[in-house]
Amino acid sequence: MIARRQFLWSGALAGVAAAAYPIVVEPRWLDLTFTKVSLAAEGTIVRVLHLSDFHASWAVPVSMIDAAIQMGLSARPDLICLTGDFITHRYDSHVWQYVLALRRLTAVGPVFAVLGNHDGGIWASKRRGYADHSVVDRLLEDAGVTLLHNRAQPMEIKGAKFLLVGVADLWSGELDAARAFRSVRDKERVILLSHNPDSKDALPFAWDLMLCGHTHGGQVIIPFEGPRYAPVVDQRFIAGLYAWNGRQIYITRGVGNLGGVRFRCRPEVTILDIQVA
Repeated sequence: MIARRQFLWSGALAGVAAAAYPIVVEPRWLDLTFTKVSLAAEGTIVRVLHLSDFHASWAVPVSMIDAAIQMGLSARPDLICLTGDFITHRYDSHVWQYVLALRRLTAVGPVFAVLGNHDGGIWASKRRGYADHSVVDRLLEDAGVTLLHNRAQPMEIKGAKFLLVGVADLWSGELDAARAFRSVRDKERVILLSHNPDSKDALPFAWDLMLCGHTHGGQVIIPFEGPRYAPVVDQRFIAGLYAWNGRQIYITRGVGNLGGVRFRCRPEVTILDIQVA
């Protein structure tokens, strides 16, 4: 009888642990990844810290965002790129702590960002979000982050010259590719920041590498089924490095989440060693 009770208790505890894992463990279990990307046969290696989808909210406290930032900075990046969804809904708590966390990045090197669908605009306004992105704009400005909203920034790092181009979010109704690429000349090396990988089809201009987030890597990966959450039309591009029409796309799984759940899809802090001509 005692042995049977112990067996039942063990089974119950195992069930509780299994149920708790995708809520308590995996959403906070940050994964520091390293990927090599070649844009030229030879040249300078520029180390980029790519962070996305912080989703500051009840599900993602600033302490977790700060932990992801510190983990990324431990790799000593040359350049830091943030690809949107800084908040989930309206966000008016712990704002100063959030600014201080982001300032850890700007204290180390150049930091550039684009906005995501949750950061304000047509889509966000219908889902408990802001009608515009002024709140997130101010957050980034206070932290010293440069927002590339449909514009380009010439870069020179360790002697390597390239253009960093950022576009508005595809769902916000503000993406203006012609404006973003207005100053891009032929044969210039272009690294593109865009929250949603589906925006590739709205960007007919020349670019070499696009850095994205938005998908959360699928967030919940069901065995034998695949991603349960992947809000993109083109389901071929969910997480990792891809080749597309002679170009390359990197989609990070992101730091935060929606709903406080991840399963078989850990939050990602991305380091890209990019060989730039």
